[in-house]
Amino acid sequence: MDIANAFLHYQNEVSSYGATLVAVSKTKPNPDLLEAYEAGCRVFGENKVQEMTAKYEELPKDIQWHLIGHLQTNKVKYIAPFVHLIHAVDSFKLLEEINKQGAKAGRVINCLLQVYIAQEETKFGLDQAELLELLENKEVQGFQNVKLCGLMGMATNTDNEAQIANEFEGLKQLFEEVKIAYPLPNSDWKELSMGMSGDYKIALEHGSTMVRIGSSIFGHRSYSV
Repeated sequence: MDIANAFLHYQNEVSSYGATLVAVSKTKPNPDLLEAYEAGCRVFGENKVQEMTAKYEELPKDIQWHLIGHLQTNKVKYIAPFVHLIHAVDSFKLLEEINKQGAKAGRVINCLLQVYIAQEETKFGLDQAELLELLENKEVQGFQNVKLCGLMGMATNTDNEAQIANEFEGLKQLFEEVKIAYPLPNSDWKELSMGMSGDYKIALEHGSTMVRIGSSIFGHRSYSV
């Protein structure tokens, strides 16, 4: 299946749930992104700041760029002028820097708070106590240049679908609790980003509003990029 048809296949499936498809284009060359773009894709996800910035400069300006990888504070300034959504905010320090750079760019930057739900030590994220501590922080509540749009989580990389479903369901419940408990002035709790190529169907069944699909659309990663 070529890129355009693969995108359309997943777009139709994901949209039937009322969710957004983020086409994860990390390591892929611009012609591959343009093939998806010509098929109607406007939401692309990148892992690395330098790569996303280069693609932003060269590709159509109606693309929504999502930074889905771990973000270092010293690199926020490079994407602050154009990033549509930062998925993996996992500390007060990072959120503070996003607010600072958003002010410099004259923008309010959309953010998701990453919650650690996997039984793996390689994944980033806040645990539940850290998440609530962050949301109760008066300084965070006063940030003028970030908008807290929802939560993001990555399930354990396992073939145990029951475990994956349990992890997604737990994050969904936490998301619903946060929406009610923290209707902050700088929040708009509408996005639950969970699910990738291997587990997106389970995620959609458990309330994901945004899935991140890469290899199933573009093929395996090109690590030489």
